Amino acid sequence: MPHPSLTADCGSCFGLCCVALTFTRSADFAVDKAAGDPCPNLRPDFGCGIHDRLRDKGFPGCAVYDCFGAGQQVSQVTFGGRDWRADPGRAKQMFAALPVMRQVHELLWYLTEARSLEATRELHADLDTALAETELLTRADPDTLLATDVAGHRARVDVLLQRTSELVRGAGTKKKKNRRGADLIGAKLADADLRGATLRGAYLIAADLRRADLRQADLIGADLRDADVRGADFTGSLFLTQSQVNAARGDAKTRLPQRLTRPAHW
Repeated sequence: MPHPSLTADCGSCFGLCCVALTFTRSADFAVDKAAGDPCPNLRPDFGCGIHDRLRDKGFPGCAVYDCFGAGQQVSQVTFGGRDWRADPGRAKQMFAALPVMRQVHELLWYLTEARSLEATRELHADLDTALAETELLTRADPDTLLATDVAGHRARVDVLLQRTSELVRGAGTKKKKNRRGADLIGAKLADADLRGATLRGAYLIAADLRRADLRQADLIGADLRDADVRGADFTGSLFLTQSQVNAARGDAKTRLPQRLTRPAHW
């Protein structure tokens, strides 16, 4: 199961994603909103006025979004519990910190998963070092956090994540499919055997993945928006996140890793 600090706790956040991020009127958002402008649905207590009706009100993008716990970290740790309304002089810096912290927390999610796997035993020491270095960034002061070369840190971490993928997917003798970065938008993949496949960064938007076998598949960065995953098996899949699951269309028969929650709209 994921560490609590990597799970969004909206009650401990100052509605940062509702202010810091840009909304573009589309199928995901009902309105245009510039970064730094509060969403019209944001309440004075930093809660969402339509949280239980986001999809019905035209905000499925909000229902999909997951900060990996970055919101409460920025609110309560980086800025010591002082919100942007009470301290407007630091609001811009706080808003800029959210996307940076989200990247850091996302890396922690992947590293924590990789460290939990028996197949990565030979990498455990290196993974422990990467985890410690990444966790240190989450406790940095605002100036240090914003000056961090997150892209460079991500590149170093990705070496370990790729090695993790190779170790996990290397089990057995079956040749693994390489669909890294593939354009599979709307692809007909119902009942497909994708066990151990590399689907890193693949575009699976609106793909038909009904009953597909995705056990041990590497799904880091795969775009599952509106993908039909009813009855699909994601057991043991690598680097699947709650945001990816929230974006897809599944059902009671869809099998998910224990660390993830079945979305209410399924």
